[in-house]
Amino acid sequence: MTAPAGPPESLAATGIAGLDDVLGGGLTPNRLYLVEGVPGSGKTTLAMQFLMAGARNGEPVLYVTLSETREELLAVAGSHGWDLAGITLRELVPSEDSLRPDDQYTMFHPSEVELGETTKAILAEVERLRPARAVFDSLSELRLLAGNPLRYRRQILALKQFFAGRKCTVLLLDDMTSADHDLQVQSIAHGVVLLEQLNPEYGAERRRLRVVKYRGRRFRGGYHDYTIGRGGLEVFPRLVAAEHRPPPRDEKLPSGLGELDALLGGGIERGTSTLVVGAAGTGKSTLAAQFVATAAARGQSAALFLFDEGTNTLLTRCAALGIDLRPHLEAGRVTVQQVDPAELSPGEFAHAIRRAVDQGAAVVVIDSLNGYLNAMPDERFLVVQLHELLTYLGQKGVATILIGAHQGMIGTNMQTPVDASYLADAVVLMRYFEARGEVRQAISVIKKRGGRHERTIREYRMGDGRISIGPPLREFRGVLTGVPVYDSPNSPPTPGETPAPGGAP
Repeated sequence: MTAPAGPPESLAATGIAGLDDVLGGGLTPNRLYLVEGVPGSGKTTLAMQFLMAGARNGEPVLYVTLSETREELLAVAGSHGWDLAGITLRELVPSEDSLRPDDQYTMFHPSEVELGETTKAILAEVERLRPARAVFDSLSELRLLAGNPLRYRRQILALKQFFAGRKCTVLLLDDMTSADHDLQVQSIAHGVVLLEQLNPEYGAERRRLRVVKYRGRRFRGGYHDYTIGRGGLEVFPRLVAAEHRPPPRDEKLPSGLGELDALLGGGIERGTSTLVVGAAGTGKSTLAAQFVATAAARGQSAALFLFDEGTNTLLTRCAALGIDLRPHLEAGRVTVQQVDPAELSPGEFAHAIRRAVDQGAAVVVIDSLNGYLNAMPDERFLVVQLHELLTYLGQKGVATILIGAHQGMIGTNMQTPVDASYLADAVVLMRYFEARGEVRQAISVIKKRGGRHERTIREYRMGDGRISIGPPLREFRGVLTGVPVYDSPNSPPTPGETPAPGGAP
């Protein structure tokens, strides 16, 4: 990352908001830049968006193609719904006449003739149009025409010197098809952007970019995910929590259930994360939905990101328990996004959460961590990215609820696929336990950094159109093992009832 140098100046927008964010605002004008990437990584699409941004500002712009035909470029633009009016397309693709034997060079090597002719045509077009932005696609053709590395490097340096005094921002596209990656061009360019395309064993391809160098400007380093869809590239800048430090908010968000709020010491605090863990079916998602519905009823916004459960299933199940989210969905106070596990990248997911926070979400639910990890099995450092995400949400004053499913149903040897308990500010544990031939559920708060909380274990029931939480299970010991022992001098409880504190009937 390069520190800023010199006075601030107007930057040339790339036409891609996320890329401008990565670049610290855009490209320094009147410089030469290199965009590298394998075929299919989106170089042509990026270049077109760059030129269209200039055309919208009334600038003369030029696209010089040495490989693709004009028809192919227009087809690419059509697939994105673009109108290339205002962009001058100059096609320097060899014609079919050059394939005839009579037109083959005999006394001179092709590089001695074709490179000079191509360069002359390029410079003549630049002199005629005097563009403010220009794109050359691609350098692999110039490399072939040059014939040897020395001649090629001299040609690129000559292009840079030619444009130096002509107030033109130039993009050179390189498809990296050469056997040897030439770092000399990177040294000549003012900035270098690398586009990568990854192919996981399952699911769609993943794309990411990195700014390799950018002289004299501060930029956001590291890898940034991006996608190519109708409308062009969408870049998701890497989330840096340290860039978001608003004043903290000391506000508790109650659940609306008195017993649960008593367990949590009054509710969950804004700016903290709460991990709800337990076996499948213990009511973790329902508990999170209770917080969401209560926040929405107070006029606050909430966002749910579902990896495992369908939206309609969640809404129907919650409505049967008296948690009706549909009116809040229709009013826009609650948003539910069902994540497609095969199409997700960490950067895209973080961008979706950031967009929800920017739109005012006070509560964010990620359901579940298991789905988050399984959606990206080939990704590395997911726990580090999760830590950065939770730090960002905390600094934005958002109450985050994470759902984690245990592997197994009952017993003492239950585990989660990732230990996120050290990341969370509070941990709520939900367990099954057996009492007199009936499977029941218990809830307890294991950890809470935000203040005092109850240390008791209470029964958690879902039925009769509501969630109910009973008094502390003081008559039992071993509830967390799943097979408790009734430890009271009085008569044992009847099935389905929770004994009152002190053994009262």
